[in-house]
Amino acid sequence: MRIEWKKDAFRIVMISCAALVMALNINTFVHTGGLYPGGATGLTVLIQRSAAIFLHVNLPYTVINLLINFIPIYIGFRFIGKKFTLFSCYFIVLTSILTDLIPSYVITYDVLLISVFGGIINGAVISTCLMLNGTTGGTDFLAIFLSERKGVDSWNVVLVFNTILLLAAGWLFGWDKALYSIIFQFTSTQVVHLLYRRYQQQTLFIVTEKAEEICQAISNISMHGATVLHGEGAYQHTDRAIVYSVVSRDESKKIINAVQGIDPQAFINSIRTEQLAGRFYRTPKE
Repeated sequence: MRIEWKKDAFRIVMISCAALVMALNINTFVHTGGLYPGGATGLTVLIQRSAAIFLHVNLPYTVINLLINFIPIYIGFRFIGKKFTLFSCYFIVLTSILTDLIPSYVITYDVLLISVFGGIINGAVISTCLMLNGTTGGTDFLAIFLSERKGVDSWNVVLVFNTILLLAAGWLFGWDKALYSIIFQFTSTQVVHLLYRRYQQQTLFIVTEKAEEICQAISNISMHGATVLHGEGAYQHTDRAIVYSVVSRDESKKIINAVQGIDPQAFINSIRTEQLAGRFYRTPKE
């Protein structure tokens, strides 16, 4: 496990800020709306409320959340990456402690507003952690594990799992809050889809006269190869090269900028890739 002091210090600061925002979100939107946000957080809240209502016991958020995350953390260490898991553990512990320490604050009692804006904040925090090579724990570990193994975006699978959890909450405590919680979780998942693009692919077709330089740029930026097709321009009947490559969506903008720097006259068609089979390189998690 390699330590990069400046980069890792920046990650710690940003993950600390994300943990603070997550704790505030739980103690304002989630608790005020009586929501169950899914994942380890939702399961922790469900256990807390069940214990309070049925057993008349107030259980601390920190202890429950850490116990729930034990197996996902093991999966992270074993199959994903040690540094990735350590940053995730830092977020989980800090969020748990801050949630117990920060008092609840009411912004609004409108449950629909709470569901939408709480979900947006939740998704933004998850995306921030993922972009910093960490995660918020729980089902996020499972999503990363499935995405690394299968090479697909697995966040909708997690959404289905969370929906089952929320249905259980609805059966125990009432369907209105469970249904609002599904809105919360759906909004959160869509924000993650929008902001975090590691497991989304983009197909590039580049018509150019500098194919060799562009192929080298693609390789330098993304570690991906490219295929050069030879064709003829229909208007001027001149020879043209078409560079075809599939890259991750978060790398496509960098590649397009590099191509425009190499050949300002290049014609670039960028298409979202729905399904991909075969070898596709991804930078491994640390």
